[in-house]
Amino acid sequence: MSIIGKFFGRQALPARIEPTLATPVACDGPSGTARPAGWITEGGWGTQSRVKTLPRVSATIAQKHATVFSCCNVIAGDLSKIPLKLYRRHDDGREERIRDHRAAYLLNVESSPGVPAIVTRFVMAYVFALRGNAYAYAPRDGSGDLELVEALNPDGVSILRNGRSRFYDFEDGAGVLRRSPSRTMLHMRYMAMDGWTGRSPIEVAAESVGLALAGQESAARTVSGTFIRAYVSMEDQYEDDEAYMRNQRRVRAALNDPDSNGVPIVGMHDKIQRLDLTAADQELLASRRFDREQLASIYRVPPTKLQILEYGVKANAEQAAIDYLTDCLLHWGKQIEDQYALSLLTEREREAGMFFRHDFDTLLRPTTKERYEALAKAVGGPFISPNEARQKEGFDPKPDGDQLYPPPNMTRAEHQEKEEEDAK
Repeated sequence: MSIIGKFFGRQALPARIEPTLATPVACDGPSGTARPAGWITEGGWGTQSRVKTLPRVSATIAQKHATVFSCCNVIAGDLSKIPLKLYRRHDDGREERIRDHRAAYLLNVESSPGVPAIVTRFVMAYVFALRGNAYAYAPRDGSGDLELVEALNPDGVSILRNGRSRFYDFEDGAGVLRRSPSRTMLHMRYMAMDGWTGRSPIEVAAESVGLALAGQESAARTVSGTFIRAYVSMEDQYEDDEAYMRNQRRVRAALNDPDSNGVPIVGMHDKIQRLDLTAADQELLASRRFDREQLASIYRVPPTKLQILEYGVKANAEQAAIDYLTDCLLHWGKQIEDQYALSLLTEREREAGMFFRHDFDTLLRPTTKERYEALAKAVGGPFISPNEARQKEGFDPKPDGDQLYPPPNMTRAEHQEKEEEDAK
């Protein structure tokens, strides 16, 4: 039972312990909790900058900044709305798509009872980009098939270590407390220097993010009308401590009074020194664009994807989309693909050449004219058969449509003669 639950009288749920391993696990290192629950860190006690006056930075606080939220939202949204396909690469290099695997269904249709796959994939990618650690429960039945892929609240997951083995304490969607080994967990980690402990890009770049948050807080105070943030120097001319405290409360109330319009009434000997950013300081921050460009660079998101349109126009929108795919989505998508494969595919399936791949072609879908022109050139190349082209457009196949067209410099008769000679 948690400490908060003890105070409020919450009854602990019965813990369900997963079956132990068949063979003992040799402990080749210290055992214990490798990472406790992160509610303290995310509650405001995040990474502190070297500049002590900057606010502490945590992922939960940083996502209140529109640019941070937009970066994580764009990455997670684009990676979850496209199909995540399962392939098998044969020894000759040919790739075959596998459709009847349980993981393909869980990642594209329904990840757990009543939860669409796009919801699970979105939250996994969002938490992965924001916090550097994302968790999902992926148990298997008696035959070894996956039962579900259930995203977990990262604040409710604790990692325990026994040598190189990892165990996870969490509460699943049914409200059951579990302790599960790593073979039933999907643990996605970013920039893990030891291979296991993921790091949030927000906390790594704490000073840049803290500077952006400080500018945003200053702007919010300015708009709200309580933009004077200061310290007050009062002379020690009071009869007793009660009079001193009474005057201190009066000055503080004057500073926070929205009706004062920034002009508080204080005593003759009270000296106020402003600590807040001036309008000139805020303009300096705006000119350097700390709250947009640097945050976007942390996530490798092009400014045009965040509607910062001074960097792109309609003429180069296609090239900007290609840059976004190669510089951003492939960076995040490849890590997600490999970590899905490690947790959702067995070792034998991975050794057989099975892997996941995002279908990024749906993001670069051409116009109808461009699509038809490309298919016409591919069929007449010859590169694909007419029926393969019709299948891509959702049309029924035609008789004799499986034969490739002859090259443009040959007639059908010459092409048939050449095929017969090659056959001999």
